[in-house]
Amino acid sequence: MTAPVKKNDRLTVDIEDLTHDGAGVAKINGYPLFVQGALPDERVEIHVLKTLKNYGFAKIINIEIPSPDRVDATCPVYDQCGGCQLQHLSYAGQLKWKEKMVRDVMERIGKIDVPVLPVKGMENPWNYRNKAQIPFGVNGEAPIAGFYKTKSHAIVDTERCLIQTPEADAILEGLKPQLWKLGIKPYNEETKQGMLRHVVVRKARATEEVMVVLVTKKRKFPQAEEAVALIRKLIPNVKSIMQNINGENTNVIFGNETINLWGQDTIEDHIGDVRFEISARSFYQVNPIQTEVLYKQALDYANLTGEETVIDAYCGIGTISLFMAKKAKFVMGVEIVPQAIEDAKRNAKLNCLDNTYFEAGPAEEVIPRWYKEGKTADVLMVDPPRKGCDEALLKTILEQRPKRIVYVSCNPSTLARDLRILEDGGYKTKEVQPVDMFPHTGHCECCAWLELAD
Repeated sequence: MTAPVKKNDRLTVDIEDLTHDGAGVAKINGYPLFVQGALPDERVEIHVLKTLKNYGFAKIINIEIPSPDRVDATCPVYDQCGGCQLQHLSYAGQLKWKEKMVRDVMERIGKIDVPVLPVKGMENPWNYRNKAQIPFGVNGEAPIAGFYKTKSHAIVDTERCLIQTPEADAILEGLKPQLWKLGIKPYNEETKQGMLRHVVVRKARATEEVMVVLVTKKRKFPQAEEAVALIRKLIPNVKSIMQNINGENTNVIFGNETINLWGQDTIEDHIGDVRFEISARSFYQVNPIQTEVLYKQALDYANLTGEETVIDAYCGIGTISLFMAKKAKFVMGVEIVPQAIEDAKRNAKLNCLDNTYFEAGPAEEVIPRWYKEGKTADVLMVDPPRKGCDEALLKTILEQRPKRIVYVSCNPSTLARDLRILEDGGYKTKEVQPVDMFPHTGHCECCAWLELAD
């Protein structure tokens, strides 16, 4: 395709859609232009920034006809920070767009006719994240902290985040200006010098217990005692202060070693009536209110009577597994991360659930072996990463043919792809329920219910 526009062109366009990262989509003779900050149903004057073979980028010069769903973004650094993409779209508009987005991928990618229900949103879509991962850095001789700009590692210095907890804001507001006084130098990605790389703040919604993890370049931490005292002053409900050591030149946040500086090794949270111990590196859903909504939906779709055996592929620390175990005869979970499996076993004991079994390994290898050993499932639960189910696991599902599948997905596009494969193999998708786990972002979680066709 030859681009019908060129760099520096100025023109007026109608916005037809949104991308997953919140950019408006206009089409010139079928050629898509991505316009950051534009919304569907708007007419905007744009300046073309860049053209590639199949698409281009532009910026808004003037909004001639605004969307009725356009609102002023509340966050003062919204146009810089990459944490949110949709604050300029009303929350009702966000839910409407996410429902449309899920419907579109089911039709376009999955080519399936399935009921997509209205998105289950939040009553209060703010301060919902129970985990903040705050990068620290330097600007000249001043410490900075906040969140990364979109598609970069440049830190947007800020003192408040509207989707994080007040405890995370206390770190931004209180710890940052004290670093120099304590003699703690933030890490500089360019020079590879400095000590403090990230501060991770986790808060349990049910118990309000807080954990703070200081991610440092080196193990030796001379100012640890002063840092602990300051954090305890800033966050009175802190129960655990940990140090994680990451000496690698990497953008991965955590290293392999974690040390207790003060307090407990874990904090406890509840989802419904299931208790969880959360360690510094545990995977745990970041929106506990909507996690309960999502898991109740998965339970509804599983339709357990107490006689079923459930296999939970990609079980993580056993969050969904333990929900299922309350209603099922027996639950088996598999996860490739050994530490997550240890967490799952510990949480099963914490909840006195002895009708569970957890094993570490790739689901596409472990589950076929289980079936050969006679460990079959009436209900299969899958909650894969964004790339979707492994091809070998989908093959195993179609060979073993469990009666019912509950598929939780954080990526509607790969969900639609996998549903097409499962439908071609003899399953029928009964329903898809989107759940808004991440308000003000382009992400949307989904729960799909499939039954083996007669």
